[in-house]
Order: sequence, then C-alpha cells, then structure tokens
Amino acid sequence: MTARRRYEGDVALATPGPGGAAGSRPGPAGAGATGAGSGGAGVPSPDPGGAGPAAAAGVVSGLSTARPAGAGAGAGATALEALRVPDALSARVPAELRGAGRDDVRLLVSRGRAVAHHAFRELPEQLRAGDVLVVNTSMTLPAAVNGRVGGEQVVVHFSTRGADGRWAVELRAPTGAGVTGPRPGGPAGAVVRLPGGRALVLEEPLGPAAGARLWWARVPERVPELLHRYGRPIRYGYTDRDQPLSAYRTVFAVPSPDGSGSAEMPSAARPFTVPMVAELVRRGVLFAPLSLHTGVASAEAHEPPYPERFAVPAATAWLVNAVREAGRGRVVAVGTTAVRALESAVGADGAVRPADGWTDLVVTPRRGVRAVDGLLTGLHEPRASHLLMLEAVAGREALRRGYEAALQERYLWHEFGDVHLILPDEERNAPNCSSNEW
Repeated sequence: MTARRRYEGDVALATPGPGGAAGSRPGPAGAGATGAGSGGAGVPSPDPGGAGPAAAAGVVSGLSTARPAGAGAGAGATALEALRVPDALSARVPAELRGAGRDDVRLLVSRGRAVAHHAFRELPEQLRAGDVLVVNTSMTLPAAVNGRVGGEQVVVHFSTRGADGRWAVELRAPTGAGVTGPRPGGPAGAVVRLPGGRALVLEEPLGPAAGARLWWARVPERVPELLHRYGRPIRYGYTDRDQPLSAYRTVFAVPSPDGSGSAEMPSAARPFTVPMVAELVRRGVLFAPLSLHTGVASAEAHEPPYPERFAVPAATAWLVNAVREAGRGRVVAVGTTAVRALESAVGADGAVRPADGWTDLVVTPRRGVRAVDGLLTGLHEPRASHLLMLEAVAGREALRRGYEAALQERYLWHEFGDVHLILPDEERNAPNCSSNEW
C-alpha cells in the first residue's frame, strides 16, 4: 500500500489489533516474540473479542502520537521532512488513461547513492537471473458502501475483518463530488443502515474514543457478498473521477477463500502486466507470493500501521531462504506490504519461516531488514511512516537523493503514479542493516 493523503485535512489513526482471538495462530515456534516490539517473527494475538482494545498484548499503541516500536529517540522523523510535493505531481488517473498501458510509468532506480531514470518496461534489465520478487496477492475489495445513520447519509469504508467476525469500519461524510470528508466516529451503539435491508452496529473504537475514526462493528453475514453487490473502490481526494474496481487490482491478486482482501490496493505491483511477468520469468527472475490484507488507515506523520492479517506460505519461505543461502540472487519486495509480511516471518537468525496470523511489525532504520535486499515501491509523502522502512532498506542519504531526483524530474506520486526501485550498492558490499549510511 502506498502511503497517501487519503482525504484533505485527515489524519490517520494508529490502532490496536483486530478483535477476536479465535482462529488466529501464533507465529513459527522459536522465531521470536511480537513483531513491533522485538523485530522477530512471532505474531501478536489480536484483541480478544469483547475485551476492549486495551486488552491487546504485544500490539502497537492506540495513541496516534506514539513512535514506532523499537524506533528509539528521534527515529520517528523521516529523512524527507523538508521536502514538499506539489499537488501537480499527484497522479489523478490510472496510467492506462494517461498513456499506452499500466506499465507506461517511470521507474526511478536507486543503487546506493546513484540514481538513474528508466521506463518501467525496462525493469527486466535492472534485475538478473536468480533474483526473486516477493509479491502480495491480496485482492482489493470494493470497500466503500453507502449507508445511513438515522437521517444522516454516510459512506462506510470496510477496513479489516477481525478473527471474531467483526469488521473495523470507518464512517465518512459524502461531499457531493464523488469523494468523502471526515466525520466524527461513533457513537457506540449507532446503527448504520446498509443497502439490501442490512445493518451494522458500532461497538467500540479502535484506540482512544476521542477522535477515533475506526470502530469495531457487528456486521451482517456475508460481508464480501455485500461489498461485491453494493460496494465500490475507495476513492482518494486527489483523483479526478471514479475508476472501475479492475483499476485497483494487480496482476498478482487472487481471491481469498473467506472473501477477505485489502481496502487499499497494494499499489507497487500495479504496473506489472502479464507480458512483463512472462519476460521476467524468461530471464530467470523468480516470483514468491505472500499475502497481507491492508486496511483503510494509511500510516502518516510518524504513525505506525496497525496490525494486519498476513500469510507467508512454506514455499515462499523456502525459496527466499534458498536464494539468500546461494548468495547469487537478491530478494526484492514488491511493495511495503510485502516487506512487512516477509520481515514478520523472519527470525533473528535471518531465516524465513512459514507464518499466518496478525503482524504489528514496524520496520525502522534501527530495526533494519533481515530478509529483504531491495524494494520496488511507489513514491510516498515526505511525512509517511513508510519512509522509515525505505530508509532501513536504502539508507538515509540514498533515500534523500532519490526523492530529490524524483521531484526535480517531476515523477508522479500515489497509487496511479511512478515507481521507485531500491537496490543495494553491491560494489560497497554494504549489508542491509541499520548501520547503512551509504
């Protein structure tokens, strides 16, 4: 998910874990403790259903002012605080409406401090046989549904399905321009009437009650069916008009057995096409799938992302370990969601293990990365907490140079925009750890 200013004047809220422990599974045995606190591979248990947000153990704080766990003093500030991205650099429509196709975007390549400019169609030349691309297969849901609270019209954004069957939802106020504006959350007990005679009931906020946007709600059965019948993709304020759901799905997306998916598109993979994937495979580049279902609250202004459901299959863990042990290929995550999932499944020994559950991991320069050598990602807002992850992969100076070049060359931001490939400076033989200062 590309961090973004989703709505004008809006601030994302860091939240505790999804409700309901039933069905959640711990991380791999011996792989470490909770993600954010230890940087290990264990998976925190979600908040037990009905116990309230404060009962969640090992998950990020509900306070939006909290620094990412393990960040240390001063580590909450990103490397790009002083940069300002002009509104003119927001990608307002998908690439296929601006040019020749999805892959008709630009590719900024950072190798250490060196910066180069390419077309995305040149990605195969930037990779080599034996590299593995780790891709998120989560399918974007039509997560926005019209509703009513009494006589008030609202738009319900379905964020995350909890293990107890509840959903984290956000109520928005329609503006009349096809987008939505902020609305106070709650109150507890409010009944939201939905299409088809259905309704949901708000139960408790995620995080402090004052100002909470996201609430746990008891929902009707078969929410995926409701979304696919009445929902539409969540639209962001900088876009020009509504787009079909297909515009928010990647070539790697596959349906989840329980109908779960992402409220926000894992957008780093958006430029990939079937011919591009075929060409990469022909050249010997490998693909490793995993899933992480993203919610609606983009983490910005130093706010760590809240726990999300993820799964790293055994085949992916084996492939990543094999590539790293061979020492010839590089593990390149496609998107920050892929980094978060993969790094949640890695132990202190650097080995990736199969994992399935919830992760609250926040990747920071201090924590570093253990399984990832490179990253393909979109361009993020200068205050987005995702940039701490990018700094952990690239190093602060490399990240600064890359973003300054992107601004100078007028790259486009957000999910329909251009992409950034971060690769290690192999001539320096620099390790991927918090000491990188390229």
